[in-house]
Amino acid sequence: MDRTIVYPGSIPLDTDMLRMNRNTMVALGALIQAVLGSTTVVDGLVVSPIAPNSLSVSVAPGSITTSAVVDAQAFGSLGADSDALMKMGINLEATTLVLSPTATAGQSVAWLIEAAFVEMDSNPIMLPYYNAGNPTQPWLGPNNGGSSQPTARVQQVQLQARAGVPAQTGSQVPPAVDAGWVGLAVVTVAYGQSAIGASSISSFAGTPSLCYSLPQLRPGFCSMQAFAASGSFVVPNGVAMARATVIGGGGAGGTHSTLPGGGGGAGGRAIGIITGLAPGEIIAVTVGTGGAASATPAQGGPGGTSSFGTYLSATGGGGGGGGTNAQPNAGGAGGAGVGGTMNEGGSFGTDCVTQAAKGGDGGGPGGGRGSTGALAGTAGTGPGGGGGGGGCSQVGGGVGSSGANGAAGLVIVEY
Repeated sequence: MDRTIVYPGSIPLDTDMLRMNRNTMVALGALIQAVLGSTTVVDGLVVSPIAPNSLSVSVAPGSITTSAVVDAQAFGSLGADSDALMKMGINLEATTLVLSPTATAGQSVAWLIEAAFVEMDSNPIMLPYYNAGNPTQPWLGPNNGGSSQPTARVQQVQLQARAGVPAQTGSQVPPAVDAGWVGLAVVTVAYGQSAIGASSISSFAGTPSLCYSLPQLRPGFCSMQAFAASGSFVVPNGVAMARATVIGGGGAGGTHSTLPGGGGGAGGRAIGIITGLAPGEIIAVTVGTGGAASATPAQGGPGGTSSFGTYLSATGGGGGGGGTNAQPNAGGAGGAGVGGTMNEGGSFGTDCVTQAAKGGDGGGPGGGRGSTGALAGTAGTGPGGGGGGGGCSQVGGGVGSSGANGAAGLVIVEY
């Protein structure tokens, strides 16, 4: 920030103080742009009914930040400066706007409440001036003319309410936003209505509101939510980006009538970063179930698909081989990740080993173990792990045992 230098014994100039004011404003404008960017931003200025209810609404204190120039006209003895600068208009007190209903029965009118940045010279005062001819008797105003001069250049929020064209209730629309203004809310007033309540006020879709303040911002991904069952992720305040990891359910191990079964495949995995989220946004989370093993001779059931909204998903692993055909049983295929920045296939379940009467192991971390002999396989335990295949009562044939269930998938959201 530029600073003015003054010296002991030098005659102070009015421009010394004016430059300090301008330099401070320029520095704040640069800071505003670094934090909020160079587009118009509204903070506060919430439109609400007045208690007790009447045909008026209150616009709460707030600010509007927009792109302007340093000084469109001379600032005291300093000339105009057309360099671009972000400026902030501030209203410290609530403003009341009076509305009215339409005069035609069956009709309503939609009022648009809009705001704009305004900068103006104000607080005129008749200033005393130095009188060289008689220093004890100051002049009143420039050249002793008795005129007042503005003593402050203020930056505020200008507010106004504009009525749309009255129309049949339900078909009324507000007027278009004026150039240089931003819409804050739409207030609908029906014929004969005597008071405005909260139900009459709706937010304006195009308001460039500040969604969160600086203390609400989070550095990187510092929080995590893990979903072991399907649900919803609600985007917290201050969050515009999240990293999601999606793992599909594991396939079940196979069950064979006379041979060991194959192990279930692991669920696929997808990892991605999602941007452009809005606080309060609800994103559906689906967690794939683990594949179910059959108590009778059959291939193991596949794992279910996991997903994070429509952004990314991962299919479940395939079930291990089983049934009644007199042939070795293969392990189930792994699932696949879809839509992520990184998409991984789940590992295959292993094939059975007939010579050892051993069922195949489940694929993936936490995959279940295939059993040996007349024992059922063990279930998958880790997210997306495949279930183990059932063993066989004797080498080379006998009575097969049941495979085991695959593990459920998992969805992890970091924000």
